[in-house]
Amino acid sequence: MNFKSSAVVGRLPEHYFRALKEKVADYRSRGIDIIDLSSGNPDQPTPEHIVRSLKEAADKPENHGYPPFYGKKSTLEAVAAFYKREYGVDLDPETEIAVFHGSSTGIMGIAQALLGSGDVLLTANPAYPPYYAAAAMAGAEVHAIPVYEKDGFLPDYRTVPEEIIQRVKLLLLNYPNNPTGAVATRGFFEQSLALAAEYHFPVVNDFAYGAFGFGGLRPISLMQIPGGKEYGVEIYTLSKTYNMAGWRFGFAVGNASVIGALKLFHTHAYSTIFGGVQDAAAAALLGPQSNVQRLVETYERRRDVLVSKLRSIGWEVSAPSGTFFAWFKVPEGYRSLEFAEKLLEEAHVAVAPGEGFGSQGDSYVRIGLVNSEEQLLEAAERIARTGIFRKSAVQLSEGRP
Repeated sequence: MNFKSSAVVGRLPEHYFRALKEKVADYRSRGIDIIDLSSGNPDQPTPEHIVRSLKEAADKPENHGYPPFYGKKSTLEAVAAFYKREYGVDLDPETEIAVFHGSSTGIMGIAQALLGSGDVLLTANPAYPPYYAAAAMAGAEVHAIPVYEKDGFLPDYRTVPEEIIQRVKLLLLNYPNNPTGAVATRGFFEQSLALAAEYHFPVVNDFAYGAFGFGGLRPISLMQIPGGKEYGVEIYTLSKTYNMAGWRFGFAVGNASVIGALKLFHTHAYSTIFGGVQDAAAAALLGPQSNVQRLVETYERRRDVLVSKLRSIGWEVSAPSGTFFAWFKVPEGYRSLEFAEKLLEEAHVAVAPGEGFGSQGDSYVRIGLVNSEEQLLEAAERIARTGIFRKSAVQLSEGRP
């Protein structure tokens, strides 16, 4: 019997990253060695002291029952201490912090808590694909502002028509940015909050890659900007900073009314988070941070190795300022999907076609830095052997433009 799905499910697009994984799996099932650079799954282990804290927490009887609906007091206080230490921001653990099962749950939850039919979610183009799904689930529309490399991939709000801005109920940003690797400036966040104040809507910054800035650049938290807590919310995840992708723990901080709505939605949709994971999250946030610094250095080193190698074969790419992704323009004459398929078929290297992040991404591919330097160099060698960049490489070696 085939049953008809609900209107909500009918509005949802195919999950972009699941489709990519299936394509890679198909090649591997045929015995083909694929270097997968399309992934955003951290390859480093969770720090040992965090793993140990979970093992200890699992033995505690207090964690065998239901934890508090809005999170354990100790976990909420750990989040507040983390933001105070890292960003100098004071948070009320009771009213300005929500915890949930990973940042994706927070993104979907905030959309459910704030958007409805006829509302507009304002974001950038390109953007992380689940933002579109979050709006679809809420029955809202998306207005995506085209962003350009020459502008640091930051939206220009002056391009948004007045009739659209009047209907915006949520501005959803993501800096440091997936997929472009761009990092927001203080001035840009100030503009965003000023727009929110003028038109009375909240700003949410998906701060999943908040730990990762390169060349000495430290990404700014939206909460550090005057008006940040009044008009803003920031979503954070332990997946990237602490290599805890499979642990599913994230949190949001900021405006108390948005946080309250998100907490209410989460308790109904997802109930509670295992107390042992909450204890481990607190251990990550409060414990030694030397692993985080080493991780930043690892990704920066990988970025530099990959960019240098690709430039040497004739692919003129720009180095990202943050995250663990690189956003590389495809060669002239290609579109993102065509180029990605060529690399998969001829080089056995998987990259994420930029078109999956929005129309502005069709001239780019996203490459993850969650592979070893050896794998990145091997991938570049394979790409070189396809001959795509042979002409450019000859021109470079002869000093011709």
